[in-house]
Amino acid sequence: MSRPPLPPFTDETAAQKARMAEDAWNSRDPERVALAYTPDSVWRNRAEFVKGREEIAAFLRRKWSRELEYRLIKEVWAHQGNRIAVRFAYEWRDDSGQWFRSYGNENWEFDEAGLMRHRIASINDLPIAESDRKYHWPLGRRPDDHPSLSDLGL
Repeated sequence: MSRPPLPPFTDETAAQKARMAEDAWNSRDPERVALAYTPDSVWRNRAEFVKGREEIAAFLRRKWSRELEYRLIKEVWAHQGNRIAVRFAYEWRDDSGQWFRSYGNENWEFDEAGLMRHRIASINDLPIAESDRKYHWPLGRRPDDHPSLSDLGL
């Protein structure tokens, strides 16, 4: 199974890969997202360690059952060869109605078929007022004309 664009990444293909990941995560479909990773992919997400597609899908089901109305933006920070570093921010609310903006960085490593084999994520959560939200598009894919993280000053 091949998942273009393939490494080595250029500025254009790294940005394309990041947008594809953003779109998949904004779908909040754990099985769809898990297919972008190698069957034995290894993650560190905050303090949680996950291995393989089955654990990835289970992790994402738990995540999106707690993080409601999830909207994410990713932006390439750097890339070289088969690796991409992104920064991201996403907004979500919990079941009590408290909104959060979560900021972080991810380091990605891909195999030759363009599947991600390592994902290392560091994330911090900031409680925000609903009036401070910046992401208001309908759930799903971020519109192409929506400002980037840099444009939003995040």
